[in-house]
Amino acid sequence: MPAEGHILALDQGTTSTRAIVFRTPDLAPVASAQQEFAQHYPQSGWVEHEAEDLWETSLAVMREAIGKAGLAPAQIAGIGIANQRETTLVWDRRTGRPVHRAIVWQDRRTAATCAALREAGHAAGVAAMTGLLIDPYFSATKIAWILDAVPGARAAAERGELAFGTVDSFLLWRLTEGRVHATDATNAARTMLFDIRAGAWDPAMCALFRVPMGMLPEVRDCAADFGTTTLFGAAIPVLGIAGDQQAATVGQACFEPGMVKSTYGTGCFALLNTGEAPVASSHRLLTTIAYQLRGRRTYALEGAIFVAGAAVQWLRDGLGIIKDAAESGALAAQSDPAGRLYLVPAFVGLGVPHWDAEARGTIHGLTRASGRADFARAALESVGYQTRDLVEAMQADMGAGARAVLRVDGGMVASDWTMQFLADVLGAPVDRPIIRETTALGAGYLAGLQAGLCPEPAEFAGRWQLDRRFGPVMAEAEREAAYRGWRRAVQRTLSESAT
Repeated sequence: MPAEGHILALDQGTTSTRAIVFRTPDLAPVASAQQEFAQHYPQSGWVEHEAEDLWETSLAVMREAIGKAGLAPAQIAGIGIANQRETTLVWDRRTGRPVHRAIVWQDRRTAATCAALREAGHAAGVAAMTGLLIDPYFSATKIAWILDAVPGARAAAERGELAFGTVDSFLLWRLTEGRVHATDATNAARTMLFDIRAGAWDPAMCALFRVPMGMLPEVRDCAADFGTTTLFGAAIPVLGIAGDQQAATVGQACFEPGMVKSTYGTGCFALLNTGEAPVASSHRLLTTIAYQLRGRRTYALEGAIFVAGAAVQWLRDGLGIIKDAAESGALAAQSDPAGRLYLVPAFVGLGVPHWDAEARGTIHGLTRASGRADFARAALESVGYQTRDLVEAMQADMGAGARAVLRVDGGMVASDWTMQFLADVLGAPVDRPIIRETTALGAGYLAGLQAGLCPEPAEFAGRWQLDRRFGPVMAEAEREAAYRGWRRAVQRTLSESAT
């Protein structure tokens, strides 16, 4: 049995930053802290973060969590980091200051560039090398945009003066005060610059996307030595890094091929473990790295929904229909199910299986009787419908290899109404774990594994605990009729280039 100790997990997300102190080896949460930060929308389809907001909230919540746990910094055996993926930062190596705001994964400003690359015939080569579709979602075209948009940036990058990183790399650079420029395999795999089979940056991809290779971080395992920070008053090693969805896959103990998890935060991301061999999708799913431990890569198929919890935020902040996200389920339950309203929340385009960067949100079935409750229901149901789109694509690619049960996590799973509708529209069980912050849990586990304070994956998987299983109760005829309505609404939403 591994020794007792404490691990600090940082979950740097799209709208907030959270830190949790876990006690090992059972990874019981001891204390947590969370802070939201501002989102910036300079133009339609553009989404940015102030890099200093990411750094300052990270530092603040880590300090607060350690203090709430009643621990001295020296009692923290290691730090694990999970981060919003694809969000792109470029900074000056001399000062550590970004040359531009962080361009968020949701951002669509490089849609035209991506379209031109696809039209030039590069899609097949990019997919074969990186497992990804050419899309503004990923980091490569964001890097090139920054280098071209910021005066002098491209020349500085060619001179080796600028560094690129996803959020994990930027935070690691700051934590180690510029001593370590590194990332892990899961974050590297989301850039469109990484050969997921060889496990290395690819020169041809870098040349295609016009990204100098000298900007790129070193790639390490998810559980590895990432250097040491002394910013908390004692030397604490950083021992684990994974992109948030891969961290959640680890936290959900999806270590066996065929296991599926789906995380509901700002967006929704479903990952299907495919084992030690990458599976090429015929249904526009992504082939990616689920995790890399001791130099061995495990792969996954992934489906991405750009707007999930963000639709509830829109109800709150955009329409003023609710005051708190927790109200949405109760309000949705008051709606008339016969007045079927469909919200297709393509606020920043549509992800799998459409990959339509130009699509924008629509509402279908609106009548004079439509009210607040109907809008709330439509927003929550859109998450279930989009998840079914993902799951059907996974089942088509994997066949009998994809298991029927969906493990769920993230902020939206607290809504029993939403989870029941998800089970109903899927026609399959939905399992909610006791520990719902599985992204932080996965980051904590990776750091604890590297520190020798957590058990091997098989034993960790045996400790996964179910809170509640939601089983489908909706009649099949009703389920299929509702889903057909959704498919019609999506077809009316797609842009001309996608139809």
